[in-house]
Amino acid sequence: MEILVVDGQGGRIGQQLVRAILARFPGVEVRAVGTNSMATAALLKGGAAQGATGENALMVACRKADVILGPLGIVIADALMGEISPAMAAAVGQSPAKKILIPMNQCDIFVSGVSEGPVSRLLEGAVDQLGRLLEE
Repeated sequence: MEILVVDGQGGRIGQQLVRAILARFPGVEVRAVGTNSMATAALLKGGAAQGATGENALMVACRKADVILGPLGIVIADALMGEISPAMAAAVGQSPAKKILIPMNQCDIFVSGVSEGPVSRLLEGAVDQLGRLLEE
């Protein structure tokens, strides 16, 4: 199964997500795309097997992925302080991959019903969902 983690800005959420996935599912290979080189470096530091940066890399990776994980903003044009271009949001949204999105209330995007709490709890929920997909 092709697992893709996408993140931007400093890549900290994506890095934690990659680590959590690898800790829970040893032997799974995770690929990563950062919207900038700093995010990509963080994702690779988290243990991603491969990493790439930018719009075209994201568009190509989304075509190959079976599951895409990342903050909610990866499907919203101009999110992550403008790092997600309309083409990037469309590539993620239109990908046939299953999407597991972390509901981060940041950058003027608020998800109703999401309780304030530690990011670790949100990441744990995402990894649980990935586990359900891997079992199918």
